[in-house]
Formats: sequence, C-alpha cells, structure tokens
Amino acid sequence: MPPIPKTMTGVVIDSPGGVEVLKYKTDLPVPEPKEGEVLVKNEFIGINFIDTYFRTGLYKAPYPLVTGKEAAGTVLTAHSSVSSSFPVGSRVAYLADHAYASLTAVPAAKLIRLPDGISNLQAASALLQGLTALTFIREAAEITEGDGRWCLVHAAAGGVGTWLVQMLSALGCKVIGTAGSVEKCELAKKNGAGWTINSREEDVVAKVKEITEGKGVDVIFDGVGKATFDSDLEMIARKGTLIMVGNASGAVPPFDILRLGAKNVKLLRPMLSGYLATREETEKYSKELFDMLQSGKIEVKIHEIYELKDVARAHSDLEGRKTTGKLILKL
Repeated sequence: MPPIPKTMTGVVIDSPGGVEVLKYKTDLPVPEPKEGEVLVKNEFIGINFIDTYFRTGLYKAPYPLVTGKEAAGTVLTAHSSVSSSFPVGSRVAYLADHAYASLTAVPAAKLIRLPDGISNLQAASALLQGLTALTFIREAAEITEGDGRWCLVHAAAGGVGTWLVQMLSALGCKVIGTAGSVEKCELAKKNGAGWTINSREEDVVAKVKEITEGKGVDVIFDGVGKATFDSDLEMIARKGTLIMVGNASGAVPPFDILRLGAKNVKLLRPMLSGYLATREETEKYSKELFDMLQSGKIEVKIHEIYELKDVARAHSDLEGRKTTGKLILKL
C-alpha cells in the first residue's frame, strides 16, 4: 500500500461569495475513510455550474466547504468494510462531495469502476454532465431511440447543453440549439443540432415558430432559468415537456401554476440524484454513458484543463459565458 500523506492540497470556501472566496491550500488535513468509504487520489476533477451555486450561497452548505461534485482517479486506501470491492490502485470515478482536493473520502456506493476503454480524463469530463443529460432525456423527457420529436436545448454549446445536443441527435430527435454567439451556434451544429438560434441577435420565440411551422417544440431543456422561462412557455407545443436543467441566469421566480394549463404543459425541475438513487440505477446509466462514448456516438468536449490553483479563473470563465464544453481541474 502506498504511504498516506499527512496533508493535501485543496480549495476551501470559508463563506459564500465571488471567485475570491476560493482559497487554494496546500496544508489541508487528509480525510480518513470511515466505514463504507474509500480514499481516492484524484487526478482530474470536473467543474460544473452547480459548483458556483454552492460558492455563491444559492445552494446552502455548511462552511468551511470543500466543494466539487465529481472526479476520477485511483483508490489509495479503503476502510476494511469495502476494501475487497475496491482494491488499492483501482481506477474509479465518482459523483460525491468535496472533490476540489487531491484526496477525497468517497462512499463506496457512489464509486464507479472504470472500464479499460474509458480514461480518467474522459470519466471526469463525462460523469456529472453526461449522466445529467442522459437521465433527463430518458427519465424526464421519456425519449427513446428514433423518437423524432422537436427538442430545444438552451445554451447548446455549454456543458450539459453539449451532451444534450449530441445525445438527442444520436437518438433521432429534431434538435434546435440556442447559443449566445455565431461561434457557439456553429459548435452546436457540429455537435448535431439541425437548427441553431443566436439568442443575442435573434427573436428565439419567432424563430422557433418559423422552424417548426407554428407547432412549437415538444421538449425544452432549459439550463438558463429566469431569463428564458417566459419565452419557454410561449414556444412550447401543446402537451409539451419543459425541463428546467439549471439556473445560469438565476432561479425561476414563483409563478401562477395555471399558466401551464393553456397547453397542458408538463414542467419538471429534476435532480440527477433522484435518478441515481439506487446502485442499480447508477450502474445502468453509467454503463449506457460509457457505451455511448466507446461507440463514438458521443464525444467528450473539453474547453480547458486548469491547474487546481487556477480554480478562480475557471469559475470566472464559466460564469462569464466564455466556455464551450467541459472545464477540468488537474492535480
């Protein structure tokens, strides 16, 4: 067994705020795996918009906080209760808290063994956003192979948006993507969007009605939130499904639920954890995601790999809409 260090590097948040609250430390105590836990040496850490919600305080958490929700690396040691299932040196990925560090104690129930055809970088880039897209498509939208429905993806060149566009296209949906620049629209097209709309220069509602010949879209995946919610209700088709994926522009404010009745709209605000509540669900969807990656139906799209000490710049880039694809931290 390799020696366990006494201290580690990590990023700590003492109180909610801007990127200045992300404090890079080199002398944090190493967590000791408790019963049912495995100590993972992180190699790559995924950055997600939810990390900014915990940093700003939109999502509540106890402080001081080491945030981060996904990573991939190798098993350094494990509690005796699970050591036989995850031997030292095993390559693993996980969706669990406290990933912004060189070492993380992870519940074994949240660990995923990586197949030989999936690298640590792929896993850290794909897990949270890829599984979010996949489960929202399968469970919330109930989309299957050859579906053929009109689907609209907001922020189609962003993190989750990139996965949604690729997967929906591979499943045979008619995909419309919105993005904030000509370059991002072109990227969405390359990823499989049949139509794109520049949300900063075009009237999205009018354009959708034109593209769908007045029908509207059957499914909307909205990671923007407050700024796009009203227009979503205008352009969704009768009996359509509106899936709120995130809150990039802020949370949707309270509204009159009777507004959904005009078109019998289904409105969902799902959480990935609710679709991966059991070990069987986690393994099922992880396998499907990895199979799609290995088959070439979808690809990991990486914007930039940052050093852990540069995490504040990464958050600034993400919130400033300067990114396309996945942001990764490297140890």
